Amino acid sequence: MPDFLDRARALPRLGLGISTEYGARRQDGALDPAALRAAHPTYAGFLEVGVELAKGLDDDAQAWAARGWPTTYHFLDVNLDEPEDFDPAWLAGMRATIDVLDPAWLCGDAGLWHFGARDRGQMLLLPPILVREAVAPMAAGIAALREATGREVLPENPPGAAFVGDLHLLEYFAAVAEAADTGLLIDCAHLAIYQRCRGLDPLAAFDALPWERVIELHVAGGSEAEVDGLGWVDDDHGPEVLADTWAITEAAIERAKNLRAVVVECERNPIPAVVPLFAATRERLPADFTAATS
Repeated sequence: MPDFLDRARALPRLGLGISTEYGARRQDGALDPAALRAAHPTYAGFLEVGVELAKGLDDDAQAWAARGWPTTYHFLDVNLDEPEDFDPAWLAGMRATIDVLDPAWLCGDAGLWHFGARDRGQMLLLPPILVREAVAPMAAGIAALREATGREVLPENPPGAAFVGDLHLLEYFAAVAEAADTGLLIDCAHLAIYQRCRGLDPLAAFDALPWERVIELHVAGGSEAEVDGLGWVDDDHGPEVLADTWAITEAAIERAKNLRAVVVECERNPIPAVVPLFAATRERLPADFTAATS
Protein backbone atom coordinates (compact mmCIF):
# COMPACT_ATOMS: atom_id res chain seq x y z
CA MET A 1 0.00 0.00 0.00
CA PRO A 2 1.33 3.52 -0.80
CA ASP A 3 2.23 5.64 2.20
CA PHE A 4 -0.29 8.13 3.51
CA LEU A 5 1.07 11.22 1.79
CA ASP A 6 0.68 9.42 -1.54
CA ARG A 7 -2.81 8.22 -0.63
CA ALA A 8 -3.79 11.72 0.54
CA ARG A 9 -3.63 13.00 -3.02
CA ALA A 10 -6.84 11.09 -3.74
CA LEU A 11 -8.77 12.63 -0.84
CA PRO A 12 -11.35 15.19 -1.96
CA ARG A 13 -11.25 18.83 -0.94
CA LEU A 14 -14.45 19.33 1.06
CA GLY A 15 -13.97 22.97 2.03
CA LEU A 16 -15.86 24.42 4.99
CA GLY A 17 -18.45 22.22 6.68
CA ILE A 18 -20.66 21.60 9.69
CA SER A 19 -21.11 18.85 12.23
CA THR A 20 -24.10 17.02 13.61
CA GLU A 21 -24.94 13.96 15.68
CA TYR A 22 -28.09 11.99 16.40
CA GLY A 23 -30.90 14.28 17.58
CA ALA A 24 -28.83 17.47 17.54
CA ARG A 25 -31.68 19.48 16.00
CA ARG A 26 -34.25 18.37 18.57
CA GLN A 27 -33.19 21.24 20.81
CA ASP A 28 -35.16 24.44 20.22
CA GLY A 29 -33.26 26.82 17.98
CA ALA A 30 -30.65 24.24 16.96
CA LEU A 31 -28.98 24.44 13.57
CA ASP A 32 -30.73 22.88 10.57
CA PRO A 33 -27.90 21.63 8.31
CA ALA A 34 -29.94 21.69 5.09
CA ALA A 35 -31.27 25.19 5.84
CA LEU A 36 -27.73 26.47 6.39
CA ARG A 37 -26.62 24.93 3.08
CA ALA A 38 -29.54 26.59 1.30
CA ALA A 39 -28.86 30.00 2.83
CA HIS A 40 -25.05 29.87 2.94
CA PRO A 41 -23.77 27.09 0.66
CA THR A 42 -20.10 27.99 1.15
CA TYR A 43 -20.50 27.43 4.92
CA ALA A 44 -22.03 23.98 4.52
CA GLY A 45 -19.93 22.27 1.87
CA PHE A 46 -20.21 18.97 3.74
CA LEU A 47 -21.69 17.39 6.85
CA GLU A 48 -19.60 15.62 9.46
CA VAL A 49 -21.95 13.04 10.93
CA GLY A 50 -21.28 11.92 14.48
CA VAL A 51 -22.29 8.27 14.69
CA GLU A 52 -22.96 6.07 17.67
CA LEU A 53 -24.16 2.86 16.04
CA ALA A 54 -26.53 2.04 18.89
CA LYS A 55 -28.48 5.17 17.88
CA GLY A 56 -27.97 5.11 14.11
CA LEU A 57 -28.58 8.03 11.76
CA ASP A 58 -31.26 10.62 12.40
CA ASP A 59 -33.51 12.18 9.75
CA ASP A 60 -31.16 15.10 9.08
CA ALA A 61 -28.19 12.84 8.33
CA GLN A 62 -30.25 10.47 6.19
CA ALA A 63 -31.81 13.30 4.20
CA TRP A 64 -28.40 14.87 3.59
CA ALA A 65 -26.96 11.57 2.40
CA ALA A 66 -30.00 10.85 0.21
CA ARG A 67 -29.25 14.06 -1.72
CA GLY A 68 -25.73 12.85 -2.39
CA TRP A 69 -24.15 15.77 -0.54
CA PRO A 70 -20.63 15.19 0.83
CA THR A 71 -20.10 13.73 4.30
CA THR A 72 -17.48 12.49 6.71
CA TYR A 73 -18.12 9.81 9.35
CA HIS A 74 -17.17 10.83 12.90
CA PHE A 75 -17.28 7.78 15.19
CA LEU A 76 -18.54 8.26 18.75
CA ASP A 77 -18.34 4.71 20.07
CA VAL A 78 -14.97 3.02 19.51
CA ASN A 79 -11.83 2.85 21.64
CA LEU A 80 -9.27 2.53 18.88
CA ASP A 81 -6.67 1.01 21.20
CA GLU A 82 -8.93 -1.90 22.27
CA PRO A 83 -8.94 -4.77 19.74
CA GLU A 84 -12.10 -6.24 21.29
CA ASP A 85 -13.99 -3.14 20.18
CA PHE A 86 -13.73 -4.26 16.55
CA ASP A 87 -16.26 -7.05 16.98
CA PRO A 88 -18.06 -8.42 13.88
CA ALA A 89 -21.45 -6.91 14.76
CA TRP A 90 -20.02 -3.41 15.27
CA LEU A 91 -17.97 -3.59 12.10
CA ALA A 92 -21.02 -4.76 10.14
CA GLY A 93 -22.98 -1.79 11.48
CA MET A 94 -20.21 0.62 10.56
CA ARG A 95 -19.96 -0.78 7.04
CA ALA A 96 -23.74 -0.47 6.61
CA THR A 97 -23.61 3.16 7.75
CA ILE A 98 -20.71 3.85 5.41
CA ASP A 99 -22.86 2.48 2.58
CA VAL A 100 -25.51 5.10 3.43
CA LEU A 101 -23.23 8.09 3.99
CA ASP A 102 -20.46 7.30 1.50
CA PRO A 103 -18.10 9.44 3.61
CA ALA A 104 -14.90 10.92 2.26
CA TRP A 105 -13.11 9.44 5.31
CA LEU A 106 -13.62 8.29 8.88
CA CYS A 107 -12.51 10.36 11.85
CA GLY A 108 -13.08 10.70 15.56
CA ASP A 109 -11.58 11.47 18.93
CA ALA A 110 -8.81 9.00 19.68
CA GLY A 111 -9.61 8.53 23.33
CA LEU A 112 -11.82 6.51 25.63
CA TRP A 113 -15.40 6.52 24.32
CA HIS A 114 -16.60 3.95 26.84
CA PHE A 115 -15.36 2.41 30.07
CA GLY A 116 -15.60 -1.36 30.20
CA ALA A 117 -17.85 -3.03 27.66
CA ARG A 118 -19.56 -0.87 25.05
CA ASP A 119 -22.88 -0.14 26.73
CA ARG A 120 -25.31 2.80 26.87
CA GLY A 121 -24.60 3.33 30.56
CA GLN A 122 -20.84 3.43 30.10
CA MET A 123 -20.37 5.96 27.30
CA LEU A 124 -18.05 8.91 27.94
CA LEU A 125 -15.06 10.63 26.37
CA LEU A 126 -11.63 10.84 27.98
CA PRO A 127 -8.28 11.69 26.37
CA PRO A 128 -5.63 9.01 25.80
CA ILE A 129 -2.78 8.41 28.22
CA LEU A 130 0.06 10.48 26.78
CA VAL A 131 2.94 8.00 27.09
CA ARG A 132 5.04 6.16 24.51
CA GLU A 133 3.56 2.80 25.52
CA ALA A 134 0.11 4.01 24.43
CA VAL A 135 1.17 4.82 20.87
CA ALA A 136 1.40 1.32 19.39
CA PRO A 137 -2.07 0.10 20.49
CA MET A 138 -3.71 3.28 19.16
CA ALA A 139 -1.84 3.03 15.86
CA ALA A 140 -2.76 -0.64 15.49
CA GLY A 141 -6.44 0.17 15.94
CA ILE A 142 -6.33 2.92 13.32
CA ALA A 143 -4.64 0.61 10.83
CA ALA A 144 -7.12 -2.18 11.59
CA LEU A 145 -10.12 0.08 11.03
CA ARG A 146 -8.66 1.40 7.79
CA GLU A 147 -8.14 -2.16 6.59
CA ALA A 148 -11.63 -3.26 7.66
CA THR A 149 -13.47 -0.38 5.97
CA GLY A 150 -11.27 0.68 3.08
CA ARG A 151 -11.46 4.31 4.28
CA GLU A 152 -8.80 6.56 5.70
CA VAL A 153 -9.09 6.99 9.48
CA LEU A 154 -8.10 10.37 10.92
CA PRO A 155 -7.59 10.38 14.70
CA GLU A 156 -8.63 13.56 16.51
CA ASN A 157 -7.17 15.04 19.69
CA PRO A 158 -9.93 14.78 22.35
CA PRO A 159 -10.88 17.41 24.93
CA GLY A 160 -10.35 16.98 28.65
CA ALA A 161 -10.24 18.75 31.99
CA ALA A 162 -7.09 16.82 32.97
CA PHE A 163 -4.39 14.96 31.04
CA VAL A 164 -2.05 12.20 32.16
CA GLY A 165 1.36 11.35 30.70
CA ASP A 166 4.76 12.87 30.01
CA LEU A 167 4.31 13.47 26.27
CA HIS A 168 2.92 16.69 24.90
CA LEU A 169 -0.39 16.05 23.14
CA LEU A 170 1.10 16.96 19.76
CA GLU A 171 4.11 14.70 20.36
CA TYR A 172 1.74 11.83 21.08
CA PHE A 173 -0.32 12.34 17.93
CA ALA A 174 2.80 12.80 15.84
CA ALA A 175 4.01 9.39 17.02
CA VAL A 176 0.58 7.81 16.39
CA ALA A 177 0.40 9.26 12.87
CA GLU A 178 3.83 7.89 11.99
CA ALA A 179 3.20 4.46 13.51
CA ALA A 180 -0.20 4.11 11.83
CA ASP A 181 0.85 5.85 8.61
CA THR A 182 -2.26 7.97 8.80
CA GLY A 183 -3.49 11.52 8.50
CA LEU A 184 -4.70 13.66 11.38
CA LEU A 185 -7.66 15.74 12.45
CA ILE A 186 -6.64 18.59 14.75
CA ASP A 187 -9.40 20.11 16.85
CA CYS A 188 -8.16 23.65 17.51
CA ALA A 189 -10.56 24.22 20.41
CA HIS A 190 -9.51 20.96 22.08
CA LEU A 191 -5.85 21.86 21.61
CA ALA A 192 -6.45 25.28 23.17
CA ILE A 193 -8.02 23.55 26.18
CA TYR A 194 -5.02 21.24 26.51
CA GLN A 195 -2.46 24.03 26.26
CA ARG A 196 -4.27 26.09 28.88
CA CYS A 197 -4.68 23.09 31.16
CA ARG A 198 -0.92 22.52 31.02
CA GLY A 199 -0.13 26.22 31.43
CA LEU A 200 1.48 26.40 27.99
CA ASP A 201 1.52 28.90 25.15
CA PRO A 202 -1.22 28.17 22.58
CA LEU A 203 1.41 27.22 19.98
CA ALA A 204 3.62 25.16 22.29
CA ALA A 205 5.12 22.05 20.60
CA PHE A 206 3.70 23.01 17.19
CA ASP A 207 6.95 21.97 15.54
CA ALA A 208 6.50 18.43 16.88
CA LEU A 209 3.53 17.72 14.61
CA PRO A 210 3.91 16.56 10.98
CA TRP A 211 1.56 19.20 9.61
CA GLU A 212 1.66 17.70 6.12
CA ARG A 213 -0.48 14.88 7.58
CA VAL A 214 -3.22 17.23 8.85
CA ILE A 215 -6.24 16.78 6.58
CA GLU A 216 -8.98 18.30 8.70
CA LEU A 217 -9.37 21.01 11.34
CA HIS A 218 -12.18 21.73 13.80
CA VAL A 219 -13.12 25.17 15.11
CA ALA A 220 -15.57 25.54 18.00
CA GLY A 221 -16.58 27.88 20.76
CA GLY A 222 -15.74 27.33 24.40
CA SER A 223 -16.66 29.02 27.65
CA GLU A 224 -14.46 29.64 30.65
CA ALA A 225 -15.70 28.27 33.96
CA GLU A 226 -14.51 27.93 37.54
CA VAL A 227 -15.53 25.46 40.23
CA ASP A 228 -14.13 25.76 43.76
CA GLY A 229 -11.20 27.76 42.47
CA LEU A 230 -10.43 25.37 39.61
CA GLY A 231 -10.54 27.09 36.24
CA TRP A 232 -11.39 25.12 33.12
CA VAL A 233 -12.88 25.49 29.65
CA ASP A 234 -16.18 23.92 28.66
CA ASP A 235 -16.07 22.63 25.07
CA ASP A 236 -19.62 23.83 24.55
CA HIS A 237 -19.63 24.32 20.73
CA GLY A 238 -21.11 27.78 21.27
CA PRO A 239 -20.66 30.78 18.97
CA GLU A 240 -17.93 32.47 21.07
CA VAL A 241 -14.44 31.25 20.19
CA LEU A 242 -11.55 31.74 22.61
CA ALA A 243 -8.64 33.88 21.44
CA ASP A 244 -6.31 30.89 21.99
CA THR A 245 -8.43 28.80 19.61
CA TRP A 246 -8.20 31.45 16.90
CA ALA A 247 -4.43 31.69 17.36
CA ILE A 248 -4.12 27.91 16.96
CA THR A 249 -6.49 27.90 13.97
CA GLU A 250 -4.50 30.55 12.13
CA ALA A 251 -1.18 28.84 12.77
CA ALA A 252 -2.59 25.45 11.78
CA ILE A 253 -4.04 26.76 8.50
CA GLU A 254 -0.65 28.27 7.66
CA ARG A 255 1.16 24.95 8.24
CA ALA A 256 -1.35 22.34 7.00
CA LYS A 257 -0.51 22.34 3.29
CA ASN A 258 -2.64 19.22 2.61
CA LEU A 259 -5.72 20.54 4.41
CA ARG A 260 -8.92 19.26 2.83
CA ALA A 261 -11.66 20.20 5.30
CA VAL A 262 -12.54 22.55 8.14
CA VAL A 263 -15.54 21.87 10.37
CA VAL A 264 -17.23 24.56 12.43
CA GLU A 265 -18.86 22.76 15.35
CA CYS A 266 -21.96 24.69 16.43
CA GLU A 267 -24.81 22.22 15.95
CA ARG A 268 -27.03 23.37 18.82
CA ASN A 269 -27.21 27.06 17.89
CA PRO A 270 -29.57 28.94 15.55
CA ILE A 271 -28.23 29.93 12.14
CA PRO A 272 -28.20 33.74 12.77
CA ALA A 273 -26.08 33.19 15.89
CA VAL A 274 -23.38 31.22 14.08
CA VAL A 275 -23.14 32.94 10.69
CA PRO A 276 -20.53 35.37 12.12
CA LEU A 277 -18.51 32.36 13.35
CA PHE A 278 -18.55 30.79 9.89
CA ALA A 279 -17.61 34.15 8.34
CA ALA A 280 -14.70 34.57 10.76
CA THR A 281 -13.48 31.06 9.97
CA ARG A 282 -13.83 31.60 6.23
CA GLU A 283 -11.82 34.83 6.43
CA ARG A 284 -8.88 32.91 7.87
CA LEU A 285 -8.84 30.36 5.04
CA PRO A 286 -7.20 30.80 1.63
CA ALA A 287 -9.47 32.41 -0.92
CA ASP A 288 -9.56 29.22 -3.01
CA PHE A 289 -10.37 26.92 -0.08
CA THR A 290 -13.73 25.69 -1.31
CA ALA A 291 -15.19 22.30 -2.08
CA ALA A 292 -13.92 20.80 -5.32
CA THR A 293 -16.60 20.74 -8.01
CA SER A 294 -15.10 18.11 -10.28
